[in-house]
Amino acid sequence: MTMATVTTSDGVEIFYKDWGPRDAQPIVFHHGWPLSSDDWDAQLLFFVNKGYRVIAHDRRGHGRSAQVSEGHDMDHYAADASAVAEHLDLRNAVHIGHSTGGGEVARYVAKYGEPQGRVAKAVLVAAIPPLMLKTVSNPGGLAIEVFDGLRAGLAANRSQFFLDVPGGPFYGFNREGAAVIPGAVQNWWRQGMLGSAKAHYDGIKAFSETDQTEDLKAIGVPTLVMHGDDDQIVPIDDSAHLSVKLLKNGTLKVYEGYSHGMLTVNADVLNPDLLAFIES
Repeated sequence: MTMATVTTSDGVEIFYKDWGPRDAQPIVFHHGWPLSSDDWDAQLLFFVNKGYRVIAHDRRGHGRSAQVSEGHDMDHYAADASAVAEHLDLRNAVHIGHSTGGGEVARYVAKYGEPQGRVAKAVLVAAIPPLMLKTVSNPGGLAIEVFDGLRAGLAANRSQFFLDVPGGPFYGFNREGAAVIPGAVQNWWRQGMLGSAKAHYDGIKAFSETDQTEDLKAIGVPTLVMHGDDDQIVPIDDSAHLSVKLLKNGTLKVYEGYSHGMLTVNADVLNPDLLAFIES
């Protein structure tokens, strides 16, 4: 098992994990905002124990990657992911992205992965595409005031904000009768606070205002879209239901009552479903 870094063309050091046999099929994991590759612990261990090679990197400004001032946008996110894939010369890879990481996967696969012949399949989990922001052409999106509120909360007291989000809507812990998992909240806070406040602040614009309609249309590899119908962070009607219509080879799997953070709190259900899709 290794942990290393790669330096991008614009001089940014990107941290990544690379575990498992080098000759096995690679699975690349792209984390959500404002977290790190550690958010994939349940998946990394599951798939490495199934014999796969698993790779996960920390987005620029997040986790253990360089806390640079600029480049916190979807184009740079995808280029950084490509730098990792090219550095490791990954082929026949499955790219799995959660939330903002789903947007990163869509942009990477469309712009780099498929044109370079590196990608076999893709998975978008509780992902932000095609567009979160409400606009004239996207009337079902969320109002700009929602994202302004996120920026205000982060700027006022990032540490408390990073307890409130996972302690409430992220994992659905604000729902009546929900079984709160303190460790999940604390781990979310730990990952968030490891990253850069500026990267997180700028990243809100990246995940809310990036229109990825054309990215989705360009993807030709089999793509699984997974979403919980009680996702309070990325509502399913303006994300997964629209994305699957834009994909050339997309399949939608909806999880009744599941939250935005279902990869963590429902890993026992999602991991076998991911495996089935990869092996299909």
